[in-house]
Amino acid sequence: MDNKYHEKLIVSSAPHMVGPISTTKIMGSVLIALVPAFIVGIYQFGYRAVLLTLVCVAACVLFEYLMNKIMKREQTVGDLSAVLTGVLLAFNLPAGLPYWIAIVGCFAAIVVVKQLFGGIGQNLVNPAVTARIFLFIAFATEMTTWPTARGAQDAASVIDATTSATPLGELSLNGADAVSASNWDLFIGNVGGCIGEVSALALLIGGIFLIATRVITPHIPVAFLATVFVCGFIWGGIDGAIFHLCAGGVMLGAFFCATDYVTSPTLPMGKIIFGIGCGLFTMLIRLFASYPEGVSFAILLMNILTPYIDRFCEGRLFPAPKKAEGGDENEK
Repeated sequence: MDNKYHEKLIVSSAPHMVGPISTTKIMGSVLIALVPAFIVGIYQFGYRAVLLTLVCVAACVLFEYLMNKIMKREQTVGDLSAVLTGVLLAFNLPAGLPYWIAIVGCFAAIVVVKQLFGGIGQNLVNPAVTARIFLFIAFATEMTTWPTARGAQDAASVIDATTSATPLGELSLNGADAVSASNWDLFIGNVGGCIGEVSALALLIGGIFLIATRVITPHIPVAFLATVFVCGFIWGGIDGAIFHLCAGGVMLGAFFCATDYVTSPTLPMGKIIFGIGCGLFTMLIRLFASYPEGVSFAILLMNILTPYIDRFCEGRLFPAPKKAEGGDENEK
């Protein structure tokens, strides 16, 4: 066969249709959805929230650029994935965290979790979530020193005042009666905690925006939040259900971390299983383990299970054809 005709028969792997949606647009939409939570974080924790977020973004972009250079890959800095990783990591950190510790977390997220596994689309687990867990274990004291939210104090200083525990920490240490914040405080963000997870309302606004613009589907967040609600209701009635929905990183995890395209299942059934698993692991850790918060650990565990969830769901959707008796003889 003539070479010019032979070359026309070579077909690249799917997808073959070029659509209007790109990685940059998706990442940009997620960043826009995070703006309400960022505004609340700035109000509650002051300038330090801005500086820490900028440091994380700059470090993630730099590490991404350098790794692409070293490994001679096409530059992916412009797709905004490193920027989003930096923002999500910063949102999972207390505002008073030393900058150098945040940079160590950025190195873990971009270099270890993402680039060493092949870059964007190849990582097995969520980079920001995994980096937060690494920092939480390696720098436990710094990661659990919480600035007092402006809305929860009368003093002018925000960064210098620290609380002994977040609402989940109070629950873990002394039970439900020791929780000082109301569910309304948790909903609007008048509590201590990480920069981007204190206001359930702001994160809910961002999540609805992502669903409305079809950047994400509702399967994972609805399954995640519904599971947390049911477990919280069993544990402490309607007040307990609302508390666990609004406290800690449930909203941030459900809408912005668990829905990561690369590390979550592809089929609707798989997404629902994934969301339920995230909710169950979160509540098991919160109620029975030694750690007060379980969202990051739950998402990491379900990230590891994602290939098996995909395989199970694909087997249910596309079952293998049964071999007919005597098939080998017929083939002969």
